Amino acid sequence: MTSKYQWNNIFLTIIAIVLFIFPFVADSRTWTILLTQIFIFSILAMSYDILLGYTGIVSFGHAMFFGMGAYTTAVMLDRMEPTIGVFVLSIATGMLLAGAVSFIVGLMTLRLKSHFFAMLTLAVSGLFLVLAEKWRTLTSGNDGFTFRAPEFFKDRMVFYLVTLVCLVVVYLLLRRFVQSPMGHVLVAVRENEQRTKSLGFKTLHYKVIASVVAGVVASLAGSLYAVSLRFVNTSVLTMDITLDALLMTIIGGVGTLIGPIIGAGVIELSQHYLSGLAKEYPIFERWIIFFGIVYILAVIFFPSGIVGTVRQALHKRKKPAVLEKSSSGTEGL
Repeated sequence: MTSKYQWNNIFLTIIAIVLFIFPFVADSRTWTILLTQIFIFSILAMSYDILLGYTGIVSFGHAMFFGMGAYTTAVMLDRMEPTIGVFVLSIATGMLLAGAVSFIVGLMTLRLKSHFFAMLTLAVSGLFLVLAEKWRTLTSGNDGFTFRAPEFFKDRMVFYLVTLVCLVVVYLLLRRFVQSPMGHVLVAVRENEQRTKSLGFKTLHYKVIASVVAGVVASLAGSLYAVSLRFVNTSVLTMDITLDALLMTIIGGVGTLIGPIIGAGVIELSQHYLSGLAKEYPIFERWIIFFGIVYILAVIFFPSGIVGTVRQALHKRKKPAVLEKSSSGTEGL
């Protein structure tokens, strides 16, 4: 078991090193921007995986935390001097705001079950969307506003490296979180909440903690997303953001952390290439239909997500080998 984790760590380290070296050896602005978007949405998808994959919570309001981070960073960089210090401060402020809101909303909503909770989170997210639309003096409504990013990010390669470092750090922290005793309790809540309660655990407290962690990480993704565009509007608070996070998690594999990263890559690359084909082939002008087909095929051929299906296949291959060894040992006796 230890060797398995060691090989996994070596494999992931190699991938991280390759991604770090990539902008230095491949002078492609398109790929740099595309991979940056994948890194950002990977962080968002991992935050959603904490809710769906490890705690069994389906939230339709996750976009409000993403939007909080985006608006906090955009407003602070617009109203204050766009320096690295202000940028870091805006990220911290967005995280604190998202953490506080997720804590309050969690206490109010997580007592509800299944679809009741999901619909209430959608309603709360809708309130924040309306607030952003109406508070035009701060958000400029649906029109949105542009702002200056720190000069440090003038070179896209620098921002690429910053988002990659953020992705690696978030992955390591979340992996530590889900492998901790608290993470094991969250999995127990997902599998059987009533039995977990009978063991003496206050499941509401654990679900609120998971909600706060997910909200804080989603806020970080929102801050990075806003800076990547140098523009923000109410689209960062819409249901589309939540659905993207949900699809990335499901396609990649729930409860894996690495799965949402792969799912983010699949969805972002699919959107990029399908929308690009529309310029050459008129049939792809409705590329969203083909994107839906890609999603359907992914669910059919990878019902447990890409990572989950691969793990199941490897487990099935190892199982006959173990049985063969045990039977040969019995024959020797």
